Amino acid sequence: MAGESRAEAVWRGSLAEGAGSVRLASGAAPELNVSWKARVERDGTNMTSPEELIAAAHAACFSMALSNGLTQQGHPPRELDVTATATFAKGDGGFAISRIRLQVVGDVPGIDAAAFQQAAQGAKDGCPVSKALKGNVPIELEAKLKG
Repeated sequence: MAGESRAEAVWRGSLAEGAGSVRLASGAAPELNVSWKARVERDGTNMTSPEELIAAAHAACFSMALSNGLTQQGHPPRELDVTATATFAKGDGGFAISRIRLQVVGDVPGIDAAAFQQAAQGAKDGCPVSKALKGNVPIELEAKLKG
């Protein structure tokens, strides 16, 4: 049941002055505009960055993994509100993603905070996007129950 996912990118011009776009082969989202300025300045334009796309992928993957883990433990969630933040910074080796922070607030009937925390940690460690990033970037987790 494994599959492939594909996206395509086009870039025009120099890094600093140019711009490009990313298109998901599935057509699930409109074409997304990308630029260097969006990566380093977050200037409020309607442009995204590779880091924002990684954050989106991580938030989606983590939420699915956590939902599955909670359901397997007999606590299917009503809602999981996940935010993933990828920090893009210049270090000694140049620009890189220096950390990813996952934050989740769960509405999960019948579970206590400790069990929720354990399930969230398992999802963080086990989701395929976390596995792809493991060893390359620190992944932080903040998990709490709603209410």
